[in-house]
Amino acid sequence: MIFSRKRADETRDDAVLDVEEAAGPSRGPYDASEAPDAPRLDLGSLQIPAVPDVEVRVQADPQGVIQQVVLVHGQNALQLGVFAAPRSDGIWDEVREEIRQSLFNDGAAAQEVEGEYGTELRARLRTPDGMTDLRFVGIDGPRWMVRGVFQGQAATDPAAAGPLAACLDGLVVDRGQEAKPVREPLPLRLPREVAEQQAAQEQAAAGPQEV
Repeated sequence: MIFSRKRADETRDDAVLDVEEAAGPSRGPYDASEAPDAPRLDLGSLQIPAVPDVEVRVQADPQGVIQQVVLVHGQNALQLGVFAAPRSDGIWDEVREEIRQSLFNDGAAAQEVEGEYGTELRARLRTPDGMTDLRFVGIDGPRWMVRGVFQGQAATDPAAAGPLAACLDGLVVDRGQEAKPVREPLPLRLPREVAEQQAAQEQAAAGPQEV
């Protein structure tokens, strides 16, 4: 098993790891092939667990293709992205360095820290609304990588993430079997009933068409 997705503070001997690999990881994000049964919102490549008091906000185009997924709980938010990765290696180390360099070029300092998901990146950015803290986490899976960006108190205090962390731990990635370029975003789509409802609302708002 290439990606055990152990937390940084976990220490186990080889025998325990062998048992975990045979049974599958105890916490996610999970690959679709090893995920336990649970109610989830199916967005295609990402399936988001139902966690009380967490609002799922998506931005989608008229065809129902999702451009952005953000989970919100109180004053905290978690933006999610999922990307194709090679079969043999994870890509979070490279992606994290690129994010750090991009932030540096924009005048924002970023610091690497060891967190629950391994090496994280924390940064403070100046925005029109004032200073904003961000915490970037990455989890490498089999042929995929999940990137999460925490905002709010959860960006500086992981313990404040609460239900958002539960969503990340229960996330499921359905990578599919088709070949994709490394780092290409995996496709996300609105559930069919939501897309149909959205289309009906847009048609009603447009009013009757002239003949």
